[in-house]
Amino acid sequence: MIIAEQKPFEEIAKMVADFDKVLLLGCNECVTVCLAGGEKEVGVLATSLRLQRKQGNRPVTTLEETVTRQCEWEYLDQVEKLAEEADCIISLACGVGVQFVAERFPDKWVIPALNTKSAGGSVKHGIWEERCGLCGECVLYKTGGVCPVARCSKRILNGPCGGSQNGKCEVKDVDCIWDQIYKRMAVLGRMDALMEIEIEKDWSKARDGGPRKLVREDVMISE
Repeated sequence: MIIAEQKPFEEIAKMVADFDKVLLLGCNECVTVCLAGGEKEVGVLATSLRLQRKQGNRPVTTLEETVTRQCEWEYLDQVEKLAEEADCIISLACGVGVQFVAERFPDKWVIPALNTKSAGGSVKHGIWEERCGLCGECVLYKTGGVCPVARCSKRILNGPCGGSQNGKCEVKDVDCIWDQIYKRMAVLGRMDALMEIEIEKDWSKARDGGPRKLVREDVMISE
């Protein structure tokens, strides 16, 4: 899932200081799971904005809605009337959601309330960690299901490096992910696979000259 965290309240309040009627739009997917942009967070932020503006003698009217996903047009269509009423929209979604909202409502100023951090998951309650580097060429079948692109501090594809000592990384106080890969491959009896030298990634394939796009003609609907 996409991992994000809410921006400091002061930063959000400053971005909407010139608007008197705002729509706070939450997302029921990833950012709800990481407690950053769901219905609850929308309500708390709306209340905080109203209190802050009341103290500043410039009240603000807040509209609140949380959609299934902000990254699909059909769900944004549901808030068209609310968007028309608002002076601006505060999107409590990842960067993808913010851009979809801005494209769907081009005449509205769209403000991001979150900072998108990474693609990962929850390792324990209240802690989310990056697990995927979104490189476009998955090598997990060669590394025992452990991603060196996202989890190695140096993104090394043939490790460990010379700085790894006693299972620890020299860059940060974290475990060396290549040490974990070797241990995982040993358990699986696949150490021989690590003898194959992995060629440096061709990042141009990941970008392909512009934003990455996945096209599935078999599920497309003709207009």
